[in-house]
Formats: sequence, structure tokens, C-alpha cells
Amino acid sequence: MLPPRPMKPRDIVVATHGHCFDGMASAALFTRLMQALRPGEPLAFRYRSCGYGPGMTMIPPSWLDGDENAILDFRYTPTKKLTWYFDHHITGFGSDDERDAALAGATQSRAAGDAPHVFYDAAYGSCTKLIADVGRDHFSVEMSGVDELIRWADVIDTARFPSAEAAVSREEPIMQLASVVEHHGDGPFLASVVPRLVEQPVSEVARAPDIQELWRPLSLSRQTFVARIERGARKLGRVVLVDLSDAPLEAVGKFMTYAMYPECVYSVTLSRHKQHYKLSVGYNPWCGVARDRDIAPICRRYDGGGHPAVGAASFPLSALERAREAARTVAEELNEEPER
Repeated sequence: MLPPRPMKPRDIVVATHGHCFDGMASAALFTRLMQALRPGEPLAFRYRSCGYGPGMTMIPPSWLDGDENAILDFRYTPTKKLTWYFDHHITGFGSDDERDAALAGATQSRAAGDAPHVFYDAAYGSCTKLIADVGRDHFSVEMSGVDELIRWADVIDTARFPSAEAAVSREEPIMQLASVVEHHGDGPFLASVVPRLVEQPVSEVARAPDIQELWRPLSLSRQTFVARIERGARKLGRVVLVDLSDAPLEAVGKFMTYAMYPECVYSVTLSRHKQHYKLSVGYNPWCGVARDRDIAPICRRYDGGGHPAVGAASFPLSALERAREAARTVAEELNEEPER
């Protein structure tokens, strides 16, 4: 008698926010959840790194070509191919109607006895923590052994640091990993690192030789990054407008402006990347002044999105002047005193 053929692995596509610590950690938590829900079944994970490039407001349905397809920490895509969705961004859906329809469909799925597949809560600081809590509360899956990863994802994504100086410090290896994923977090990087985060403590992964090899050139370029901010920054009342569009970024330090200009309430930064310009808008949580603007809808005007305190939008490399005009417009708007 011939031996039975090995079972074909279930193909699971994990489309997550790329170049983002929370997106990477979310992929690790979701992988653990799937392994717990399908014990003994061979699973094959494919990780897609997703970003809000010019004209890309959602994931193309053609990317969701697995037996199961998940979107994590990224804009919802209304398609029957989608089987799992986790997000915490206030701009996670294209409209309130789209959000309500997605959540209603998940409720009907639960009523029918099927596995619920849409989990959204904008009150969460990180998507990683949302997945951990859903795993525990809805599926009785405890994420033991990854508490450190969950905690750091929540701290980094909410900027819950004691000071701007602590936020830009890279003495902690996990913060070095955060810089590495911001710079190198494409699909192949996620495919290499996420499985290790499932099995190993994040501090151990952060100290691994390959991660440290990627970190070293970023560490050396941080002083150049500071000098570029000094050259490109212009104070506009309570706003610092930084133009880094002259050359691609070699290092990423999303809180560096707050450490250099602690009195600023908001920052607006235009940076150049390999395939697009990125407009980053943020509130300085260490400035001592209460936030009085919702940044997410401001970025949504430019087909971007985010949270009330931070957001971003992208522009094609052929649209530099439009990107600069958007940066100036946003900076001027944030500098105005809101109507009472």
C-alpha cells in the first residue's frame, strides 16, 4: 500500500502594514493565532508588506490570493477574498458606511456559527494588542511568551515614552529593530523576521547578527539625519515644517523633530523615499500643550490616513511641487488657532 500523500499546506496570505514595528508584530501575533486555531494542520504563510503609496488607498484584491487572507494594521479592502481583518486606525475604512457594513457582516457571521473575521477598535494603541486581546477573549488563545513584543508594539505605536529624548534613543536593541523595520520592512524582510518573532523573544531577535548588521549603517547615518533636519526645518509659530525632499532618507527617526524642537506642538515633514514622497504629520506629546486638531482627516484629504495624533500621505515622485504645497497648507492650518 502506498503511503498517504502529505497534506497540502493551507496557504495563508498576511498583508500587513510594512516598514512599521506594529505591522511586523501584528503579523507575528496573527501567525500564532492561526497556528493555535489549526493545530496539527500544515500552514504556509506569505507576508505582504503594504504601504500607502501614491494612488493606493487599499490593498488590491489580487494580492489576496491565499486559501485564507488577512489584512492587519492597514486600510480595509471590501472583497469576498478577505477572511480576517484587524485594525485600530480611525481611517481604517473608506467611509462610515463601509465600516458599518463590514462590522455588521462579522456579526452575522458569528450568529451563523462561523468564525468572526472583522475586528476593529480605534481605541487601541496598537493592532498587536488588539490581536492579542481578540485571541484571548474570542478564541481562548493566550499569547504566552510574547508579552514583551506586545508591550513594545504598544509603546512604539502610541509614542508612550517618558520624553522625546527617550523616543529617539537607540541604546535599546528593540528600538534598533524598530529602526531596521522602518527602513527595510518589505516582504522578504517580514518573511525572515516574523517567524522568528513567533518562536523567540523580541529582545533576542533584535540582538541577532543579521539585524545588528542592518542597524549599523543606520546608526552611522543618524547624525547626517539630524543635520538634514536642521537644514530643512522652518518654524511656523507652533509648527515645525521640515522639507527633506532633496534626497532619499537613509535613516528614519520619526520623533527626532520633537527632541530637536521641544517647544513645537505639531510637526509636518516631507521626505523622499525610493518610490514616493511621504508627508508625515504629528502632534508632539511632550510639548505640554493639549492637542486641538485631529490629524487623521487632514491626511485623508490627500488619500492618506492615520490616528488623531499622527498621520501620513504619499505623493508620486513626479509631484514634488504638489507635495510641497500640501506640506505648507497643512503646516499653516495646524498653526491657526482652532475655532471655539
